[in-house]
Amino acid sequence: MDTTPKGNRLHIGLFGRTNVGKSSLMNLLLGQDLAITSPVAGTTTDVVEKAAELLPIGPVLFLDTAGLNDTSTLAEQRLKKTAKIYERADVILLVTEPEVWTAFEDDVLAKAAEKRIPVVAVMNKIDLAKPSSTFIERLKKKCGRVIEVAGTDLSGRDGYVNALKAQLIEAAPDDIIQNPTLAGDLVRPGGLAVLVVPIDLQAPKGRLILPQVQTIRDLLDNDAAAVVVKERELSPMLANLKEPPEIVICDSQAILKVTADVPASIKTTTFSILFARQKGDLAAAAQGAAAIDDLKPGDRVLIAEACSHHALEDDIGRVKIPRWLRQYVGAEIKADVFAGRDYPENLSEYKLVIHCGACMLNRREMLSRIQKAREAGVPITNFGVAISMLQGVIKRALEPFPAALTAFERQLNARKAGGKQGLA
Repeated sequence: MDTTPKGNRLHIGLFGRTNVGKSSLMNLLLGQDLAITSPVAGTTTDVVEKAAELLPIGPVLFLDTAGLNDTSTLAEQRLKKTAKIYERADVILLVTEPEVWTAFEDDVLAKAAEKRIPVVAVMNKIDLAKPSSTFIERLKKKCGRVIEVAGTDLSGRDGYVNALKAQLIEAAPDDIIQNPTLAGDLVRPGGLAVLVVPIDLQAPKGRLILPQVQTIRDLLDNDAAAVVVKERELSPMLANLKEPPEIVICDSQAILKVTADVPASIKTTTFSILFARQKGDLAAAAQGAAAIDDLKPGDRVLIAEACSHHALEDDIGRVKIPRWLRQYVGAEIKADVFAGRDYPENLSEYKLVIHCGACMLNRREMLSRIQKAREAGVPITNFGVAISMLQGVIKRALEPFPAALTAFERQLNARKAGGKQGLA
């Protein structure tokens, strides 16, 4: 996050009248006292920039502007700097307060519309005054997106941040929510990756499945090479190579055998884990896998698949994962399967969501599914991450992704200590 250039971040402009609580809001969202706050109007004299990591969206840059209705002696200079933010902002947070909407707010909407910048109305200070349903509907008609917050209520921070993330996922430009690379950053140009591809009943005749094809293409696009083998040919291939590969990538179901065959010095992961990173939030999936240790007899688990397919006799989502869960817990676990675009509204009834690699979903939809699980307070993980956990090799499978491995270890330690560490 620290090394991401400003130009590659989602720029979030905070606009609002003086003393409406923009700086307090930014401090709340960031969980720190970066911006100076005061009951005296016009405390923010210049644009305050703060780089942050707002998962699952990624690196962002908050731009806290001076008050729109500034009447101080330096008002003209301040407002000129504020106006320049329209040239930079990808999304605007228009901060207001209950029952107050003026020509200043309308002016922001007009300028944002002219620049085609999406706007999220943030109604602040709801702890001081309750907004009427009429006012809320008015804001929704004007802006389309509205969240309610109390900028000084630190106890409610998680709820406010989650609400904001949900709106940003919908509002952010497509090129911000674009898919990160699959494996190209794991292998240097000219380097080699070995892909272990099983040829079984689920492999379509005469071709490979989509995740395997896309991984090969991603490696080629990043000037790396790929050697493709089946499980039985892996050991002989490694022995015949003059230099070891930089990574071995395998089908999730083969992870136990592959990690046994591949020397510990060679990083190893699965196709599904690569897609968990590209399409969603791998750190969240790693944290969610730790919740498997908390499952108890009779708990309900949601198995979510992005595609609808004919279930085979030993289907991974419908048969194998539920069986491995029962073996891990040592008792019956109720597994509900939802496929394709079906995603249940009653997520709070589940103890865990296990999602496929989402190769058939775009990243925005997968991030939305992760966000819905967060809002329901339910851990969510991924097929590949969960299988690695159930097979006892999750740390090996997450080794290529230090941030995700750290997230898993922290969550596991927190749960063992009797607490549940929230997702940031």
